[in-house]
Amino acid sequence: MSMKERPAFPARVQGVGERPKPRPVATAIAQPQGIGLDSGAVRQRMVDKLMGLGVRDPAVLEAMASVERHRFVDSALANQAYEDTSLPIGLGQTISKPSVVARMAELLRNGSSDKLGRVLEIGTGCGYQAAVLSQLSSEVYSMERLRGLHDKARANLRTLFLRNVHLLFGDGMLGFPQGAPYAGIIAAAGGEAIPPAWIEQLAVGGRLVAPVAGSGGAGQQVLMVVDKTPQGLRQTVLEAVHFVPLKSGFA
Repeated sequence: MSMKERPAFPARVQGVGERPKPRPVATAIAQPQGIGLDSGAVRQRMVDKLMGLGVRDPAVLEAMASVERHRFVDSALANQAYEDTSLPIGLGQTISKPSVVARMAELLRNGSSDKLGRVLEIGTGCGYQAAVLSQLSSEVYSMERLRGLHDKARANLRTLFLRNVHLLFGDGMLGFPQGAPYAGIIAAAGGEAIPPAWIEQLAVGGRLVAPVAGSGGAGQQVLMVVDKTPQGLRQTVLEAVHFVPLKSGFA
């Protein structure tokens, strides 16, 4: 897929089958030996559970084994970081369950044997999913509408030297047209429908994965996959999920 040259902007993070074996994220997340949360064995146990839940993509499993989730949550919750649970990250938001992050990443990759091209993430949160996506794609543009979380993600990612991750503060419902077209778009918040801007910015041949309101009402959400083909859009509705609501504007 042909991708346009990446535009420059000031929000870039600077300096900042068989069982897969963990590898370091970039050069900054080494795999210290030991039995604490820094141990690769701790993350490997999480990966074993993900495999038991049906995650099969080796690249996704390797990325999940590489990124140290405990560095993205408050220290008081660090001992729960590798459990399959969402955790609060402030401002009424949460870090998604590892199984949800892995499931959505696997759907986004759609069995590809290569890295994805440029990916747009809606809802940076604490930056964890962006770090995972950085291992699976050539570039990640991640948007957050809450200034406090945008700043937290910048702090979390700065020390990881993920030069292909670019953080944006703004209204995620509008996407980021300057970086389009995107090989993939992934959202960590669900609205009544997929915003038209996302569809417009998705490349032909690209895939979008996002929660949307389900038919049952009462806040029910389902996971939706949208493939943009030369013949048009193909939508697939999957399992029920629970994400924070998608909102416009920023704060």
